[in-house]
Amino acid sequence: MSAFKILTIPDFTDSRGSLFVLDRFLPFEIKRVFYIIEGSQRRGGHRHHQTRQAMICMKGSVDVYMNNGQVEETISLTRPNQCLIIEPEDWHHMENFSPDAVLLVFASAPFDKLDYITEPY
Repeated sequence: MSAFKILTIPDFTDSRGSLFVLDRFLPFEIKRVFYIIEGSQRRGGHRHHQTRQAMICMKGSVDVYMNNGQVEETISLTRPNQCLIIEPEDWHHMENFSPDAVLLVFASAPFDKLDYITEPY
């Protein structure tokens, strides 16, 4: 079991495919959305003062290294129904992107350079 919060996104699956629903699912209001594709290099390498994030690997896979100052863990996101919640204190980086990876990220705040902490624990 992970020390970090991984949510399972509710889905509705039938012969037409799967529909994943995020309405009122995330534990914060979404203020920023971005995605990373074709990530051959390590990304991230920071934590935040206030921003919370949610990561979903929509396609392919990616490893997310997490460190909250007490626990270190690498979490592999391999399914589009996995949602990794990243709290402000979670120093993280993403690596080992599969060639087809699409990593979708929701954030609780707009981009603010002053919110980033780049020194690891």
